Amino acid sequence: MARRKTTGPTDRELAILSVLWERGPSTVREVHEALHHEDSDETGYTTTLKLMQIMVEKGSLVREDDSRRHIYRPALSEERTQKQLVQDLLDRVFAGSAEKLVMRALSARKVTPNELKRIRQMIEEMEEA
Repeated sequence: MARRKTTGPTDRELAILSVLWERGPSTVREVHEALHHEDSDETGYTTTLKLMQIMVEKGSLVREDDSRRHIYRPALSEERTQKQLVQDLLDRVFAGSAEKLVMRALSARKVTPNELKRIRQMIEEMEEA
């Protein structure tokens, strides 16, 4: 059986995107330092640079040329990327069933009272619409 290619970002690409969503437009050096600070991974600067160049080619990052350096920013918002990843997961793993996805998500780990409150609010809003 052929393996379906996912269109979403890899784990390392998501780590880079997370830095950029949190910090805003940044240079490779700034992203690399943030990744190195957050993670014990010893990935080199050139690896971070290459990953970010690939992400530009894939369309997940935009590179803007400053007078002296390249500034990178995400092509899509964090919310939009999350929606795309959830849709892919929903289709591939749960045969399109939102119910199965939500049930597995809620049973996977303990949900805080605040999270439950927000989930209830969302359900109420959806029922009213």
